Amino acid sequence: MASLAPSFGRGAMTNSWTDIKNADLVIVMGGNAAEAHPCGFKWVTEAKAHRGAKLIVVDPRYNRTAAVSDYYAPIRPGTDIAWLMGMIRWMIENDKVHWEYVRNFTNAAFIVKDGFGWSDGLFSGYDPEKRDYDRSTWDYVIGADGYAEVDMTLENPRCVWQLLKQHVDVYTPEFVENITGTPADKFLHIAEMIGETAAPDKTMTSMYALGWTQHSKGSQNIRGMAMLQLILGNIGMAGGGMNALRGHSNIQGLTDMGLMSNLLTGYLSMPTEAEVDYATYMSTRNFKPLRPGQTSYWQNYSKFMVSFMKAMYGDAAQAENDWGYHWLPKLDVPNYDVLRMFELMNDGHVNLYFCQGFNPLMAFPNRGKLTSALSKLKLLVTIDPLETETARFWENHGEYNDVDTASIQTEVIQLPSTCFAEDDGSLTNSGRWLQWHWKACTPPGEAKLDTWIMAQIFTRVRELYRKEGGSVPEPILNLSWDYADEGDPTPDELAREVNGRALSTVYDTADTSKVVVEAGKQVLNFTQLRDDGSTMCGCWIYSGCWNEDGNNMARRDNEDPSGLGVYPNWTWSWPVNRRTLYNRASCDMEGKPWDPTRMVIEWNGEKWVGNDVPDISPTARPQDVGPFIMNPEGTSRLFSRGMMRDGPFPTHMEPFESPMQNVFNAEMRGNPVARVFEADVADLGTSDEFPYVGTSYRLTEHFHYWTKHNRVNSVLQPQFFVEISVELAEEKGISNGGWVRVWNKRGSVKAKAVVTKRIKPLICDGKPVHVVGVPLHWGFTGVAKKGYGPNSLTVFIGDANIETPESKAFLVNIEASEEPVA
Repeated sequence: MASLAPSFGRGAMTNSWTDIKNADLVIVMGGNAAEAHPCGFKWVTEAKAHRGAKLIVVDPRYNRTAAVSDYYAPIRPGTDIAWLMGMIRWMIENDKVHWEYVRNFTNAAFIVKDGFGWSDGLFSGYDPEKRDYDRSTWDYVIGADGYAEVDMTLENPRCVWQLLKQHVDVYTPEFVENITGTPADKFLHIAEMIGETAAPDKTMTSMYALGWTQHSKGSQNIRGMAMLQLILGNIGMAGGGMNALRGHSNIQGLTDMGLMSNLLTGYLSMPTEAEVDYATYMSTRNFKPLRPGQTSYWQNYSKFMVSFMKAMYGDAAQAENDWGYHWLPKLDVPNYDVLRMFELMNDGHVNLYFCQGFNPLMAFPNRGKLTSALSKLKLLVTIDPLETETARFWENHGEYNDVDTASIQTEVIQLPSTCFAEDDGSLTNSGRWLQWHWKACTPPGEAKLDTWIMAQIFTRVRELYRKEGGSVPEPILNLSWDYADEGDPTPDELAREVNGRALSTVYDTADTSKVVVEAGKQVLNFTQLRDDGSTMCGCWIYSGCWNEDGNNMARRDNEDPSGLGVYPNWTWSWPVNRRTLYNRASCDMEGKPWDPTRMVIEWNGEKWVGNDVPDISPTARPQDVGPFIMNPEGTSRLFSRGMMRDGPFPTHMEPFESPMQNVFNAEMRGNPVARVFEADVADLGTSDEFPYVGTSYRLTEHFHYWTKHNRVNSVLQPQFFVEISVELAEEKGISNGGWVRVWNKRGSVKAKAVVTKRIKPLICDGKPVHVVGVPLHWGFTGVAKKGYGPNSLTVFIGDANIETPESKAFLVNIEASEEPVA
């Protein structure tokens, strides 16, 4: 999942970090904000101090966020969906529903096709041979007028609301306790707290991170909470929302800028082989509204796409050649994510691998397989400011990296790059704010800017094509490269290119005599983009970041007239400087705020005004246009139609390695449509051999694999450890601070044991379940003591929708051990 999709599959925060101070209730589930996002967590403390907000934490460990919470509940890794569906059931049963919001702003009233159903843990249309669903029944009934049929009374047995009630009916508090290990009394106490925010003047915000995404059903974890928030009326509200805490200051920018294998910039999608020309590609992307009079903003897709193609290929992109569409890569599979790439590499199908700003040997699952794959390359190129284990995968470091160096023939070239403090540019935070930063120091030694390195590689490859020709040269020779110094593009040039400009005079579509943008000028924002070739734009959602007003990302006006933490002139937020997505939903059907004391926007009888940029046409009457304008329904989705591979409703599925069978279908292992390569099935273990649940996490004192190169951080957390309960330590004869070995079929690690009361055994299906916590920051390069990471143990399996590896739930065994030999 993308950030713009109100199905909330993955992506950005709907609100801003600063908006969290407006919450009445904060739930941190699927993350550990106080530890992994300590600066952003300040806004939770603001909400607690100034609004009397309460903080709930649901996590396998009593972590640092839980330590400052008002209420904590434990949960077994990989069972969040059961917990969330149980919470939705409780809200419905106890009438804790924001009815006007649900009726008008969700698809609760939409009628679903008769063929849709669910039984034995599976939805209709499952094909076990293909491990995939025929999703044709997962959709609405479309009337003769071309619009979806609805029942605003919500009484039709085939409407989404009634189907949802049926779907969650099994998730009683007792059922939830049995699956998740969360005691029923704790679950019910939290339900009471959450239920209070169904009131129009109360809001809850959800803060989550990789604790939800790194599962084989991670997208459905997030959807589950989004559905709960919609039922409570907490999306679009000040102090509400679904807030994805991105784990790195620019990971948000990575997805925004199309660095996923199946995306172009701004969440435009990569074409597939079946889309043989531009017309075919566009035929499924100009979404027709499903309700009368509704805005469907993706109807502007062609404007964004053509402007992107003009940014890519300049004058070479013309209507006559489909704007250069044929030069874009075409996917023959849904995507080429990291799992597929390393699977191909391990099978000998990849010769050259560029690894920029990442350390896959320590980050991706099943380290043994990664080492095998990297050993089959002809050439590995790393671009990084620091020494990484990936660059040194071929070195023997005793037990920490026990490889036969002489047998590895991979050539490795390390290109030292700069870190963020050694360059100008922008970072995009979780809250969608693009913040410009300025160079603080000169790069050391031979370190070069990433942009310089990439420009040098491109221009030299292009010169080879010019001299020698080659297969399909057009994408290289026609690529627009319009910089003052072709070998060294500047951040200013790149930012202006991303914003977009008029290539010829742009006229008003309603009054063709009126000039909107003069040729050569920066466009104001994406509303001025056209699909006739008159505009270019590198990333439509970033359009507005550097327009004729200048570098809006560099703004530092900290005035906040609203008092709501909007800070409209502090840097710039995508899209169009909007701070709260779907903010039209903060008002009722007449356009009046649900909570006037926290007014985001409101309807004044003629237009939308207020403290934020309206997420709707400024003159769209509140009764006429629904708030979720990126969806053709105009509503958010409690039922996601056929857009999620594993079901239109979330349903409980066990992790692929679990101490329990699937309660709905004992024969079903994991997510039935998750990414699983056949060769990796043999590496899956059972609870008979590996009885304990492993999970991974981060520590405040370290930042991924960077700070182990810093002596101060290395002293603060000097040694790789695993965290276990007092009860498990007693059962296995393990002493606090003693060495242990943790292993499964994929690998083995040795660590110091931290025996703690922060982790307690959970009772699931009448049996105790022990959890082993494994932090991830160590390796065999840097100044820190050598160590391992959880990826030696994690499964090589990806989420069904976005392929994120299942790193948060796997099985292990543990025993007392000796210190590893370096």
